[in-house]
Formats: sequence, C-alpha cells, structure tokens
Amino acid sequence: MLTIGFIGNGKSTNRYQLPYVLTRKNIKVKTIYARNINKKDWDRVEGINYTDDLNSLLNDPDIQLISICTCHDSHYEYAKMVLEHGKNCLVEKPFMKNSQEAKEIFALAKEKGLLVQCYQNRRYDSDFLTTQKVIESGKLGNILELEMHFDYYRPEIPLASKEYSCFDSYLYGHGCHTLDQVISYFGKPDKIHYDVRQLLGPGRMNDYFDLDLYYGILKVSIKSSYFRVKERPSFVVYGDKGCFIKANKDRQEEHLKLFYLPGSPGFGIDRIEDYGTLSYYDDEGNYHEEKVVSEVGDYGNVFDGLYETIIEGKEPRIKDEQTLLQMEILETGVNMCK
Repeated sequence: MLTIGFIGNGKSTNRYQLPYVLTRKNIKVKTIYARNINKKDWDRVEGINYTDDLNSLLNDPDIQLISICTCHDSHYEYAKMVLEHGKNCLVEKPFMKNSQEAKEIFALAKEKGLLVQCYQNRRYDSDFLTTQKVIESGKLGNILELEMHFDYYRPEIPLASKEYSCFDSYLYGHGCHTLDQVISYFGKPDKIHYDVRQLLGPGRMNDYFDLDLYYGILKVSIKSSYFRVKERPSFVVYGDKGCFIKANKDRQEEHLKLFYLPGSPGFGIDRIEDYGTLSYYDDEGNYHEEKVVSEVGDYGNVFDGLYETIIEGKEPRIKDEQTLLQMEILETGVNMCK
C-alpha cells in the first residue's frame, strides 16, 4: 500500500487527482492539509483526515508521498519542505517558477534518496494516445508535421489583466500540458522557434503562443490562444502518405467538471462523433478514409507510475530531464514578453 497526503484542498486536489486515487486499491489517502480548514468548497471524503496543521502531515511516519496542489509560486518552498521531511513528492504543473528552482529540487531529492515528480497527467489524454497509435501504425508513412492546439475563447481573462507576469502567463499555465506531451514522445528537439505574444499589447498578459519544435524533417507545432471562438483541431498529423485529424479533446476534464467521476460508466470515453479521421494511400496507391476508435485516457496512470517507483522500485515514468527541459523552454518563451 502507498499512503499519501495532499497539501492544498482546492480544484487540483479534488478535481484532477483525488478522484483517480480513490479508484486505486493499492493507494490510500490519509491526510489533506489546507490553510483554511473551515473553507468547504469541495465535499469531504469519508475516511480522510483534514487538517490545518502542516506539521502533522509532514511528520506522519505512515505517509510516503505528498502531492503539492497549491499555486505554483509556492511549489518550491513546499517541495523543499516535503523532501527535507523524508517524503517523496508530487508537484502540480507548472513544476516550479524557473529551471534553477527545478534543478535545486531535483538535486535535493537525489541527495535524500527520494522521488520528486511533476504531475504530467496530460500524457494520458485519449487524443494524444490515439495520435500515437496512428503514428505507430505506419499508415501515414514518414511523419512530416504535427500540429497541436489547446484553444479557448475566454477573452475576459486577458482583458482583466492589466500587467505582465511571467508566472501568470498563458504559456506557463497551458503550454506545460502540450509541451510535456511532445517531450515525452519525441524527446529533445534540435531547435525551437518561439512566437509568444500579448495580443492586447505590451504590458498585458501573454495570451497566445506558437512554438515550433524541430526534429530533423519533422516540425511539431504547439499553438494556443484565449481568443478562438472556434477551436482548432486538437491534433493534426501529416505524413508523406496521409493525414490524421483528431478534432475533439480528451473528455476526462469535461466529465470531471460535471462531477461525473472515474469509475462511472463511460467516464472519459469518446463517442463515435469524437473519433478522429485517418486519410491515407496504401502501398498499392489505393486511397482510404476511416474513423479511428479513440484510446482510453486515464490520469490515474500517473499514480500507478508512482506506486511502481516508490513501492516496486521501477524506473520513474516521468524523467527529471524531461521536466527540466520543459521548464527551460517555458522560461525562454515567457521571457520574450514584457
């Protein structure tokens, strides 16, 4: 049994992590710490101890892993505290404010013989997993271009921001999703082109980004905007024999927002109309167009990986160097705005 605790009792804990942990028979949540224990925006889970005494969490000998689900400007301080108390550590995205903080935290974990890891749950999005399946089928031939879009129409967010902050930028908050997907699958790029903008002008928030990562002849584009009334397809892949278009995103977040939780029938499962379309020419020159049944996403795989590493001694699924590379890319991008 892996026994864990949480620092923070907000959306990250209750929407994106706890529902998955509760479906795992080999993981137990013992304690959740919150600064304001009387604030009850989320229903409490029976059997879990809720506390405003951080020391009781940090000094509990039963707890092996603590997940930090707070604003990212406190990630460094909490991660350092957790590691210094001899606990393994999971940290929400963005991992740290900058790459220097990330390096220090990884070094401390290594010194203590502990695991620290970023919560990269988007590796287990169904649209991303389905795109991998199509690429690996070979039907597209040599992959030439991959476009990834993570769009919203939320103009009220950039309109309400009157100053620029690196750490509250759109790239930091949303680029960490898609960027990790690229790094986890393709590795370190040969070069990167950055287009990071403030569509409302200088001194306002970063509300748009377009990063091109090059791997030999392959270009992977990560694009996102707060001003997209019509969202672009989640994934578009072009090869020298065909293309694959996955219009709709993974449905886990959609269901979580409706409080339809993991373990419920059909949770996170794509409908037929959500399936992507694969168009290609076979080796005989015949044209094919077909729907691709979506893979099933499961953010709980992050916790399965943590169990394997902490309890069974297996290699971590999310590598330190992947998180460090992501932080360096995010840091370079946001520093282009003022």
